[in-house]
Amino acid sequence: MTALSSNTATLDADRPGTGATPRTPSLATLARVELRKSYDTRAGRWLLIVIGLAVVAVLTLALFVPDIPKSFADHLEFTQLPMSILLPVLGILLVTSEWSQRTAMTTFTLVPRRSRVLVAKMLAGAALALLGVAVATLASALTTVLTPVFTDVATDWNVSGVLLGQVLVVQVVSVLAGIAFGMLLLSSPLAIVTFFVLPTVFTILVGVVPALDWVRDWLDLGTTSMRLFQEGLDAQDWAQFGTSVALWVALPMVLGWIRIQRSEIS
Repeated sequence: MTALSSNTATLDADRPGTGATPRTPSLATLARVELRKSYDTRAGRWLLIVIGLAVVAVLTLALFVPDIPKSFADHLEFTQLPMSILLPVLGILLVTSEWSQRTAMTTFTLVPRRSRVLVAKMLAGAALALLGVAVATLASALTTVLTPVFTDVATDWNVSGVLLGQVLVVQVVSVLAGIAFGMLLLSSPLAIVTFFVLPTVFTILVGVVPALDWVRDWLDLGTTSMRLFQEGLDAQDWAQFGTSVALWVALPMVLGWIRIQRSEIS
């Protein structure tokens, strides 16, 4: 109820004169509403808190465990693991909460063009990824500053803008993958379980069968994404990453898009 009332109030504030919503809210307004939904529920707030605590935990571990590399680039890479696991769950909830909280009818009544709502959700997901990477970068920078204080390792700030951009790409894709599974399944438990179990089983399968090495290199999103944490990618690396994104993000998103467009909202 809190999310519904606050989101409706946001739309109402944009109606000229009377303080009510226009017939076609702008995409920026819709994205802002969807972004608010990510933290306007108890589950969303706690998930954001857990993501923050996980980032702090891995950086603390990296700082005080002697054998772990301690450059700024290493710290930044460490923070991406919990984010790439938990941010997609936030993307799933961004979609499935409409059905679990039964606010989908209200949302699509206010905005009859469902495609605009779905695009707004994707924009909100991309914004969450950007904010997550920004917070992780600041936390990694602070840890790098503290490294010579608590250890005998010299400070190493060697990281390029290209690598930061690739890290952002990985997190945006991760969140969009969560949104895609949410769109396809429209159930929080089912989408979350499927999102983690299906790729894991696929990775294990292509990893233990030598004849499937080419499948792993081209279609395993976990394998192709890890390459983006390194510099010097060539055209084949990007082609393999794009192919895996097409399978695990684009395909379920297209199917989910069709399902939402054609389904009866109740």
